[in-house]
Amino acid sequence: MKKKLPLILLFLLFAVLFSSCSSNNKPKEEEVEEKPVIYLYPTEKTTVSVKLDYEGELECTYPKYNGEWKVTAYPDGRLINRVDNKEYSYLFWEGRTDSKFDFSKGFVIKGEDTEEFLQTTLSKMGLLPKEYNEFIVYWLPRMQNNTYNLISFQHEAYTTKAKLIIEPKPDSLLRVFMAYKPLNKKIEIEPQEIKTFSRDGFTVIEWGGSKVD
Repeated sequence: MKKKLPLILLFLLFAVLFSSCSSNNKPKEEEVEEKPVIYLYPTEKTTVSVKLDYEGELECTYPKYNGEWKVTAYPDGRLINRVDNKEYSYLFWEGRTDSKFDFSKGFVIKGEDTEEFLQTTLSKMGLLPKEYNEFIVYWLPRMQNNTYNLISFQHEAYTTKAKLIIEPKPDSLLRVFMAYKPLNKKIEIEPQEIKTFSRDGFTVIEWGGSKVD
């Protein structure tokens, strides 16, 4: 029995290592955390219903999402949640899904230049200072100390997994979702085209992002 013990221990060690490697073999690009916020800007005080058709698992919402957010929305962006009668600046959710992002086009930006890049790019997209400042405050601490960041704005990969159903239907809708990878060195990549969004009538703005390792 004493002679067999080392072989048994070796087998158990191999089994543990194999199990650990197998659990970590899933590509990290498929383990995506998403943190969008949604702003509502009706032309007049309006009761708005927002539903999220999400192919993933919701991990956090604010205010609490129970199959629908129903709010009284004001032109200045203020929201009164009809459930608790409290005021909110936006609707927030966080989830996990298996989105696969396309990094064939984008931007490689020095970590120290990320703030300026985001200010310029998000403004060009059509975000107001309040909106892009809140985006930057959230993401900059995670990006500024990287040597470089590979940044690519994803639309199709994001919106196909997270659909919004809004009533009344907005006149204009902008959904900005940034995926980024920290880099140790600069790489060459085809620049992504940035289009400018025009606000018209009842406007809904959403931004979110994800780090991809």
